[in-house]
Amino acid sequence: MSTQEQAVERFGVVWSPDTRLHDPRHEVWVGTPTPAVEVPERVDVLLEALTGDSGGDSGSAGPGPRALVEATSHDDRVLRRVHEPGLLLALRDLERRWAAGPYAALVGQDRAVPYFFATPALLAGMPPTPARALHAQVGERCYDTMTLVGPGTWAAVRAAVDCALTAVDLVAAGARGAYALCRPPGHHATPGGYGGSCYLNNAAVAAEALLDAGCHTVSVIDIDAHHGNGTQAAFWRRGDVRYGSVHVDPAAGWFPHVFGHESEVGEGSGTGATLNRPVPEGTEDGRWLAEIVRLAAFAEGADALVVSLGLDAAVDDPEAPLAITHDGYRLAGEILGGLGIPTVVVQEGGYHLPSLGSLVRAYLEGHEGA
Repeated sequence: MSTQEQAVERFGVVWSPDTRLHDPRHEVWVGTPTPAVEVPERVDVLLEALTGDSGGDSGSAGPGPRALVEATSHDDRVLRRVHEPGLLLALRDLERRWAAGPYAALVGQDRAVPYFFATPALLAGMPPTPARALHAQVGERCYDTMTLVGPGTWAAVRAAVDCALTAVDLVAAGARGAYALCRPPGHHATPGGYGGSCYLNNAAVAAEALLDAGCHTVSVIDIDAHHGNGTQAAFWRRGDVRYGSVHVDPAAGWFPHVFGHESEVGEGSGTGATLNRPVPEGTEDGRWLAEIVRLAAFAEGADALVVSLGLDAAVDDPEAPLAITHDGYRLAGEILGGLGIPTVVVQEGGYHLPSLGSLVRAYLEGHEGA
């Protein structure tokens, strides 16, 4: 049986070695450089857990290794329906343009990080002249200081998109589901901008590709600890893709702060196609799973499902505002797998390297066993 045939029988793992190439090195949070948590090693611990003999911290290899499928290259046709061409050009060229500038000698910085944002408060209703300096232009597309671009970033984010699209190809070929090991994550990337350690929106691209594959309605269910403002933005005015999310309450001071509230339900043709279920800091399995049941009901009846699988809601995660256990993730998989809908699982956040592998295994085994 070929690797692709094995992946049709059981959730295969789609990956690309290029997803290791992005190394943000650090973030700038409230003015302070802090070590990056979205590191290349995330790829390796997830691979080992899913395709090796063991992985993670649970001490169990599960039912055995999964088929490993290397992502194939796809053109930008679907990607350009999710993202503005200006964003794609800016990200593609930023590494080269930054390296050609004076920044390494001037500030010792080979990662592009914005410092200037032309907000409405600055513009005050006046028509701006486009910024000439590259270090000012970066803030036109990046909306925070945490999401750096450096050597290898474009190759990695474009490879992550190919992982998502290859997973869609497997589902279109008859697989019950496929897991896309996308890195860096994507659900904070909006049609025209990037932030939150996300550059291109892998889950939104997967949803668009599923529509291309013949689906009439796609549901995206986001169980990352943080609201996927970028995915919500991509489908805000559309009814063919539903977006539902359970996440820490942004009003408690959590990223993305200004989005992710219950009052956000979509506009125009998309009215009612967005469902946000914010939960309090420290939420444990019971409340979280009750919200996933509600999201599953919201997703029911779609032709395909995209799961934005964030593992940063787990109790051990350094970024975790929630306290979800391995059993919680397994039960979440059972709930969403119980829908019986062809599924693309897209990796989002999750930063505690010792537990990542066992968490992703728990979710996928729950989904498959439903």
